[in-house]
Amino acid sequence: MHSLMKKLTTTLLLFLAGIAVFAQTGLVNHVNTLIGTKGLFLYGRTTPFVTPPFGMTHWTACTRNSRIRIPNYQYLDRKLRGFRASHKPAMWMGDYGYVTLKPVTGNINNTLMEKRNRFSHSSETAGPHYYAVKMSTAKAKKIRVEMTATERCGVMLYHFPKNAEPSVLIEASQLPDFNGYIKIDSANREIIGWNSDRHSSELGPPLPNFKGYFVIQFSEAFTSTGTWKSDTLYSNTTEQFANACGAWVSFAKGTKAVEVKIATSFISTDQARDNLQREAAGKTFEQVKDETAQQWNTYLSRIEIEGGTKKQQKIFYSAMYHTLLFPRQFSEYGRYYSAFDDTIHSGISYNDYSLWDTYRAQHPLLILTAPEHVAGMVNALTQMYEQGGYMPKWPNPTYTGIMIGTHADAVVADAIIKGVKGIDLQKAYNACMKDAMVPSGNDSINRWADRAPFTFIEARAGLHWYKKLGYVPVDKTNESVANTLEGAFDDFCVAQVAKAAGKQSDFEMLMKRSKNYVNVYNPATGMMAPRNADGTWHTDTKAGFTEGSPWTYLFAVQHDIPGLIELMGKENFIKKLDKNFKGFRYIHPNEPGHHFTYLYDYVGQAWKTQREVKRARALNYQNNPHGMWGDDDCGQMSAWYVFSALGFYPVTPGTDVYAIGTPLFPKATIYPNPANRATKLEIIANNVSARNYYVQSVSLNGKKLEEPFLHHSDIINGGTLLFEMAARPNKAW
Repeated sequence: MHSLMKKLTTTLLLFLAGIAVFAQTGLVNHVNTLIGTKGLFLYGRTTPFVTPPFGMTHWTACTRNSRIRIPNYQYLDRKLRGFRASHKPAMWMGDYGYVTLKPVTGNINNTLMEKRNRFSHSSETAGPHYYAVKMSTAKAKKIRVEMTATERCGVMLYHFPKNAEPSVLIEASQLPDFNGYIKIDSANREIIGWNSDRHSSELGPPLPNFKGYFVIQFSEAFTSTGTWKSDTLYSNTTEQFANACGAWVSFAKGTKAVEVKIATSFISTDQARDNLQREAAGKTFEQVKDETAQQWNTYLSRIEIEGGTKKQQKIFYSAMYHTLLFPRQFSEYGRYYSAFDDTIHSGISYNDYSLWDTYRAQHPLLILTAPEHVAGMVNALTQMYEQGGYMPKWPNPTYTGIMIGTHADAVVADAIIKGVKGIDLQKAYNACMKDAMVPSGNDSINRWADRAPFTFIEARAGLHWYKKLGYVPVDKTNESVANTLEGAFDDFCVAQVAKAAGKQSDFEMLMKRSKNYVNVYNPATGMMAPRNADGTWHTDTKAGFTEGSPWTYLFAVQHDIPGLIELMGKENFIKKLDKNFKGFRYIHPNEPGHHFTYLYDYVGQAWKTQREVKRARALNYQNNPHGMWGDDDCGQMSAWYVFSALGFYPVTPGTDVYAIGTPLFPKATIYPNPANRATKLEIIANNVSARNYYVQSVSLNGKKLEEPFLHHSDIINGGTLLFEMAARPNKAW
């Protein structure tokens, strides 16, 4: 009996200890940062970043030497190259201002940096606030690496094998066309340096003053040092300036552990050191780790879910994690470097906006989950307009011309319409109106080819022709049909900004122009189609589209769905929408179709929306490294999931309307006001299950909704959104 009681007591203590650990880690423990890191083509192309929400610098293990189209980390790999301070936002964009560290043992040679060391995923722990792994060295021994981060700094712990000769390599710069610098200060156990590396440099204007600075401080004294330039080593040197350069520092034989603190900056070495002093100085590794975990818990707890499976909970909070990474903070305690005029400014800034993707759901979601950042993000876009000439399409970190449209307009309009405070309205109006009215350089003769080397800032491609003809002609401009449709949507968004600024005549003009989508609808085929400048339909019906087909863009009229239904005819609209889903034409892994699942709400067949949302959730999102079918693109794939798990979606950014889908969890609670958690929207789904995904009725604060739509005020004001669920559709709602 005594033995049994002892066992029960031990079990209880372990259980309580488990609760205590969970209480410490909280919701961050539900995040699987490896989701989307594995695949050959259709996969999330995510990276297991360690960083606080919106951290300026992300920290990651590197299995590859990153470039455009080459990720830092790919789960299929079995070897590690090092550990990087990265600013690479997505696979198809470039890194910049990075620095890579690598712990090694034994003699230093010129192959160590490029040599990759084996590791096993079984030794890997990956979370938003903490990453750890064991990598092999010579003689089958292993170095254990732990990594955590603050907003601008990383902290690493290297645990070396017994009696090893430990060293750390620092790769300061590696691109042939860009300079780098590194300097070792043994007396202070410090290394400083910078590089001007930018993978996307040919896509934007030159930036003579751009540098990514770093300061690295070590817990242990150096016993020897050296540098390298290209493939040549220079022992006992302390300084190097070259296109490809780095350094190493060695420690006393038998040193068991070395703690390394790395600060980054885009302003100066002094600013990097100041960032370290503010964020990591005097703190242990565990303190930094716990503080970053708490930051994640704060943001993740703004949506609390109850019920569902553990896998579903992990998918949900992992998706939230991905939506809270970008845009990254780009300011450093009241100052920031602008890649749009290549100078330092006072103020707040953000960068790396994947706007063609993220305007759809990720930016609308941030209004609910990170509202204190939204005004700064919007104002950063309009600052870029003032400093560079236009708001960017896809800054990395300056203009790149990637993708089409000027969807910064949608981000600005959505924030203004939804009442975000602190936005400079006049500046927003000026920036958006320039997008709508002023063609880019040589627009009438420039075809604006995808990823063409930079000549002029690309705003709306073909705007010259769009203003003249009411559409973008395929014989004058690439991606013409898509540019017409997305330009019409952007006109709608700019109209909302003009109205908010009291510019009624501009509002009316742009609302009229937002109907231009009708000019590329071919009644003979019932599809969106390319037109020549002379008004004739182009013979190649598949020409003029962006990352898709005529089916991808048939329903790409988010801003005027009733008008599109009238244009096509309601019955034809429904038939085409059915055919889109039944004929495997719907491609959820790419963003243009993300709102398609919700379009049945607009034709009285909400039950079909519920069916297609449920299907897309199940097919495209799982809790494993291959658990996302399609580029996450800075959070858009993930944002679709978060909204669609809650039961509604922002089909038309720039309005306050959400279309209702089907909730996944029995209960979810949104806290849209970080300063007042008493304001909350409770979403209750009675009888919801894998089988019971059809909505029978919805009521808001006791009042039944007659149509499947919500308004932003319904969420912000709080209350109870009650779904009654069943296994069969209610075709009358």
